Amino acid sequence: MTQIAIVTYPGFTALDMIGPYEVLRNLHDTEVRFVWHQPGPITADSGVLVIGATHSLAETPSPDVVLVPGGPSTPVHARDEALLDWLRQAHRTARWTTSVCSGSVILAAAGLLVGRRATSHWLTVPVLKAFGAVPVGDERIVRQDNVVTSAGVSAGLDLAFWLAGQIGGESRAKAIQLAIEYDPQPPFDSGHVSKASATTKAAATALLSRDSVKPATMKAATMLAWELAWEQALAAVRSRRRGAFGADRAFRDTTRPGEAS
Repeated sequence: MTQIAIVTYPGFTALDMIGPYEVLRNLHDTEVRFVWHQPGPITADSGVLVIGATHSLAETPSPDVVLVPGGPSTPVHARDEALLDWLRQAHRTARWTTSVCSGSVILAAAGLLVGRRATSHWLTVPVLKAFGAVPVGDERIVRQDNVVTSAGVSAGLDLAFWLAGQIGGESRAKAIQLAIEYDPQPPFDSGHVSKASATTKAAATALLSRDSVKPATMKAATMLAWELAWEQALAAVRSRRRGAFGADRAFRDTTRPGEAS
């Protein structure tokens, strides 16, 4: 049984997490856990989507695969010492330690990217250097040793298929690819900052910074000198009733027959 732990923190970006989950849940003999300090409903960066953390970090000390998604609250969680300690401990025995988008900043804050090539969202790639990593901005997936980082948001799907091939073999990974019909043919060609016009880049930056604020206690100018002002982690779910409903649905899907703990 391969155990995959997806770190589920307040303010995560939905596709960073749900994209890889949809791929990885279809592997044989694999248990996917959504982990956080305590099980319960966790709100995404939209403030609307709620997903359930199925297990605590303490209940998941030695996963085979760690996956850290990105999100606008990354800087807050990059200073969460309990989370960073768990990542360091889990990394010692994990087959793969991975991240999607700005999740690599959290890995970097844990000291796991020192001296390693790594990537992130195009806005946060420069931040990695401050943590001793070797930033890579022109590769979709970057692997060094057993640490694998991917570029922004949608690149998490590419990472997930790579992991599926490593865990379940190429045939299984291809079957999953066809099952979810992953055959990207976008109508536009602005998916990388090197291809986008200045106008498109400005518009994308505005989208990413929408409703965001710098955490009051964060020394952004020295620790995370980037263009985007980051949003604080959401303090609470929209409502207890709505959160319980979202958590219950996510839990039922996560623990379907054959994947229950």
